[in-house]
Amino acid sequence: MPVPVSDLRARFPAYRRTLDGRPVVYLDGPGGTQVPDSVIEAIGSYLRDGGSNVGGGFATSLVSDRVVAEARSAMADLLGGRPEEVVFGPNMTTLTFGMSRALSRAWQPGDRIVVTGLDHDANISPWVAAATDRGAEVVFAELDRRVPTVDLDHLESLLDRRVRLVAVTHASNAFGTVVDVARVCRAAHSVGALVYVDGVHHTPHRPVDVGELGCDFYVCSGYKFFGPHVGVLWGRAELLAEITPYRVRPAPPDPPGSFETGTLAFEGLAGLTAAVDYLAGIAPDGGVDRRIDLVASMTAVASYEQELGHRFLSGLDRLSGVRLYGLPDPDGDRTPTFAIELEGWEPRAVAAELGRRGLFVWAGHYYAVEPMRRLGVLDRGGLVRIGFVHTTTVDEVDRLLEVLDALTSS
Repeated sequence: MPVPVSDLRARFPAYRRTLDGRPVVYLDGPGGTQVPDSVIEAIGSYLRDGGSNVGGGFATSLVSDRVVAEARSAMADLLGGRPEEVVFGPNMTTLTFGMSRALSRAWQPGDRIVVTGLDHDANISPWVAAATDRGAEVVFAELDRRVPTVDLDHLESLLDRRVRLVAVTHASNAFGTVVDVARVCRAAHSVGALVYVDGVHHTPHRPVDVGELGCDFYVCSGYKFFGPHVGVLWGRAELLAEITPYRVRPAPPDPPGSFETGTLAFEGLAGLTAAVDYLAGIAPDGGVDRRIDLVASMTAVASYEQELGHRFLSGLDRLSGVRLYGLPDPDGDRTPTFAIELEGWEPRAVAAELGRRGLFVWAGHYYAVEPMRRLGVLDRGGLVRIGFVHTTTVDEVDRLLEVLDALTSS
């Protein structure tokens, strides 16, 4: 099923930006994506037409009630869960800090928490802080440096009845590596541990089905999948009902509202629903069932992005002085996110030079502190990160390769 790239790009106002007469190329998607016109309109419409807080019983309050309900339904469709299992917050990091505090109420000295050497720090530091407060022990599942990915054999060797929770990423925001989360869940549940999955980087690139994964929590961020800055946490309904979150007294006593501290960003939730609807509309001939459309769309996205990865990695092989950190095989279990190092160049200098030529990439550790440290690149400025999405064109990939060739040949 082809992805109609040209038609989709026409819906993104940001793609009209130019530099020195040429369109800019957004290769910074792992740090945040641009948004289509429908998302902008949904946010603007809510603000323009008037909104109020929820639960008021009058017209504008009822609008906000509907916006929240629609956003829960949309995210349930995107993740394969149920609306009552969807919690909203400012971002994934804030939601994770809140959930870590709530879960850690039941921890005690002798308990163990497993984190990984691959994860973004937002899925490490909250658990380390909560464990420290409760006297629990934190242990790291090590990095398989060859890929890089989580060493799942090592992770499984850490699991015993002392482990209360395993925090793991679904896909690395640094290297694009996809982790076998279903295997992690089976192993963790065999010793009675919960599994908290960072799906921020995975969600824009592939279908997600929390039921098939078997996880207990799954978190993602709207601005990584062509929406606004809204964090989303999915949790198993029965589990959310058992947890006592930190909350103010007038807040809803039951989930998911009990986990949502303060007033939600209603305009952001309107935009979030529009982003999910945009994704569902990528697949042609849809419109019958949003969940089915989303799976079809994201499957098509994954296939197209794999083609982009083939082209980029084939071109990279022809360049001298470039080192790839990550799976060199585009058919491997990876997203189209690539970490590279150019001989004789500081990462920030590479990003700056690419930026001057209209290609926007990130450099540094991009909050993936642990894997960068384990690979020995943290103290020398990290790496250069290049990220494609389904609106990236073949011509943009070729343009990037031309510039990299020029830099390595200079």
